[in-house]
Amino acid sequence: MGELVEFFIRSRNFILFVLLEVLCFYFIINTSNYWSVTYFNTSNRYAAQVLAWANAANEYANLRQANADLAMENQQLRTKLTKALQSHPIAPAEYQADSTFADRFKFTVAKVVNNTTQFANNYITIDKGTDDGMRPGMGVISPTGIVGKIKICNRNFSVITSILHSEYLVSSQLVKAGEIGTAKWDGVDPHLIKLNDISLTKKVSKGDSVVTSERNSTFPPGILIGRVRSIGVQPNKVFYDLTLDLATNFSSLSFVYVVENRLQAEQEQLEKQVETEK
Repeated sequence: MGELVEFFIRSRNFILFVLLEVLCFYFIINTSNYWSVTYFNTSNRYAAQVLAWANAANEYANLRQANADLAMENQQLRTKLTKALQSHPIAPAEYQADSTFADRFKFTVAKVVNNTTQFANNYITIDKGTDDGMRPGMGVISPTGIVGKIKICNRNFSVITSILHSEYLVSSQLVKAGEIGTAKWDGVDPHLIKLNDISLTKKVSKGDSVVTSERNSTFPPGILIGRVRSIGVQPNKVFYDLTLDLATNFSSLSFVYVVENRLQAEQEQLEKQVETEK
């Protein structure tokens, strides 16, 4: 307490000066219409600016929850869309998919907690594990396209083999040309991927969409992989050298959807049985 009193005594001249300045400012504002209006306009402008900053900060703080809510809504829409497409695939008119087959894909929202793009073999970690029904082999997609496949899980986390992996292959199909090939990353640019095994006898055009084909049990058919960026010819081969712009931007990946094929184990078991009987 004594130190506080001593401070006021030492600073009494400065404190008196400040008080007189405030008092003068008060009289100027209250005795002059011009300065009064100027003061209130200025104060209102700064108050509005501070309020705008506060609102922006509040909106940014709520953005994470808004993104999570949007991801949940997208999950529901993705489920309905996939079911509708599987119920009425591009097939002969007499073909009718049964309800079990059409409803075989289930989607679970997960948040990305770690992600690499700078290596030849990249992986992604999500905040869902075996307690949430995750298991190795499940496909993973983003709101815009394919992401990869779950490699390993523990109770609370799963690690995904990214499509940006030198050994990861995806059965793919050109939408316009209808030709099936294999998408594989060449380990160079995380925004580009190669499409292999497309015959030169097929007509391929720039901008054509490339999607997951019917010939896999991991992803629903029709999930976008990318679009044709450049068309070349492999030397001494009968295949195109096709480069695609990846549909998924891995540098800004935030939420993903884990795909469960409820009939995958049944299908693979039957196919494995056939292989063993050969």
